[in-house]
Formats: sequence, C-alpha cells, structure tokens
Amino acid sequence: MKPIASSLFHRVLEPRSPAGDCHPGLILLHGRGADEEDLAGLVDEFDGRFLILSPRAPYSFSFGGGFTWYEFDAVGTPDPVMFGTSYDKLFRFLRDAVAGYPIDPTRLYLFGFSMGTVMSHAIALTEPAMVRGIIANSGYVPERTPLQFRWDALGHMDVLITHGTMDPVLPIQMGRRSQELYRVSAARLTYREYPMGHQISRESLDDIAVWLRTSLDSLPPPERHG
Repeated sequence: MKPIASSLFHRVLEPRSPAGDCHPGLILLHGRGADEEDLAGLVDEFDGRFLILSPRAPYSFSFGGGFTWYEFDAVGTPDPVMFGTSYDKLFRFLRDAVAGYPIDPTRLYLFGFSMGTVMSHAIALTEPAMVRGIIANSGYVPERTPLQFRWDALGHMDVLITHGTMDPVLPIQMGRRSQELYRVSAARLTYREYPMGHQISRESLDDIAVWLRTSLDSLPPPERHG
C-alpha cells in the first residue's frame, strides 16, 4: 500500500489478517530522538486486523539524531510554538489518514510512547470524535498548554495508561496524574504500573496487546455500503 501525501512522513504496515475492505487503524507515535521505525518493530505483537501507520515527528532532534515533536525548558512544559505546529500537523495527518486509507474512522486508536503519548492525549482530549481509544505509555497529559480539553466528551473512548515506577525521565507521578484526570471523565480507563524505567517492557507489551484486542472485539463491525 503506497503512502499518501500528508502533513507527516510515515510508514504504512498493512493488516496481517485482513477482513473486508475497511480496517481498524492504529497510529504509532514515537518518542523524542526516534523516528517512524522505532515502534514499528512492535507490530507483530498487535492484532493482525489493524492497518498501522507510523508517522515521523516533524522536527529534527539535535542531540543524537532522530526526530522530536517539540523541545522544552522544563519537563511537562512543551515549547508552545513547536508543540502547536506538531499538534496541527498530527491533526491533519489523522484527517488525511481516514480519508486516504481504508480505515474505519470509528475504530481508530493512538499508541504513544513518551512524547508520542503527550501528542496522543492532546488529540484525544481536544478532538475526541476522531479517536476510539489510546494507549498512553510513559507520558503525561499536557496541561501546561493552551489546549482546551473536552473531558465531558470521552464516553465512547477506551484509555490504557502504562507507566514505570522507576521512570527516571518522566516520573511515575506524571502517570498517576494522568490517571486522576481521566478517572473523573466517562472514558473507560485502565491504568497499570510496572517495575520498569522509561520503556515498554515485555509484561506491559503483553498487557497492551490483550487490552487492544479486547477493546477492538467489543466494537460492532463497520457498516457495509453498496
């Protein structure tokens, strides 16, 4: 499947178990200093029905290569210009993806790690109609931004938050804060902590795969037309 032209360079990973001509979609959003290949190595762990897209963050990362969604002066406070630009590009990419690929827009999931989790929260909380669920690994809700979150519009959304209790980059308190915020919404929240650092462990990945399949199986099949 040839990548479409859009606001973000990306890799396309076709369904391994296609069923029909309209697929659930999974968007992989990498962390700082990585690229579109970073999370692509996990795809064999996920349900084969997904059409998976892995976009590249728009900014080059100056220290060690790779790409980034934004820079920051303090943890939890993204540079407003870079963050705003990345948000706009990601929003356009998601809009283009559901228009240009055979993705069912009612079964679109975001999978983020670190900064990719921050971007996942940003989209899910401001444009909840675009997203069916998010997997938020080792990140935080970007409260210190101008975004207006729609906490009252998450009743359809499944949310999985995972975080390491020994995370030296984004401390566990940030994951627990995200849990507190989602808990008062109508989203179906699952929160899990693991004895790990800033990473996705074997245990957490196994749990993610089960959660994602269970969430997908809970949905009605897409409507067929024609």
